[in-house]
Amino acid sequence: MAERARGRRTLGAKMVSDALRILQGLNVPREQQNERSALTLLALLGMTPRRQWAGAEAPMLGITEMMNHFQKHFGKKYAPNTRETVRRFTVHQFVQMGLFLANPDDPGRPVNSPDNRYQVALALLKLAREYGSASWDGSLKSFVNSAEALRRLQPREREMTLIPVSLPDGRELKLTAGGQNELVKKIVEEFCPRFTPAGVLVYVGDTGNKQRHVEAGYLERLGLTMDEHGKMPDVMVHLPK
Repeated sequence: MAERARGRRTLGAKMVSDALRILQGLNVPREQQNERSALTLLALLGMTPRRQWAGAEAPMLGITEMMNHFQKHFGKKYAPNTRETVRRFTVHQFVQMGLFLANPDDPGRPVNSPDNRYQVALALLKLAREYGSASWDGSLKSFVNSAEALRRLQPREREMTLIPVSLPDGRELKLTAGGQNELVKKIVEEFCPRFTPAGVLVYVGDTGNKQRHVEAGYLERLGLTMDEHGKMPDVMVHLPK
């Protein structure tokens, strides 16, 4: 029994190392080249210590389900309060890179919904299935070369689920669908013209893209600086008087 457990741990550690090498080959940012990101990739490929890469799958999982996979198959237990860390510092970045898909079953689902599901992109699934084979190097090179094209396509796909918001100066802003952004739209289009007609709209946040609208130069003149990683209000309006 103990021998089998040791063997499983050894296989699991090797698979985590292999997943990390895949991420390094994909040139993901160094902040995502870690065990947490490797485990996330393995979970979304349905990989277990004894599964061959050619048998990779594409399950649709939520963050908690991914973390359960870490523990069940690789013995890596993350505390429940690290759920947001997995989402913000691994899954979010990989969605932005086009490696993962967010809510392929319901693209209109709010970004902050507890029902969010993620799935590995088909192109990455096909690539992962070739890991360790003779065709791996060539396939990896082709994938990396096409990655920029994939990322250029992604924003157009996301445009389909954005909320248009008209700014006071006539420009149009688009916010991620759902969540508090429906209220943000009403604040900008209805509250501001009525109650702060002389105000300057200097910041609008977004559930999916924190700094959707920022008048950086104006904020600097007011002596304010922005911390993009800190907590921010949804809307900031300056009344000069």
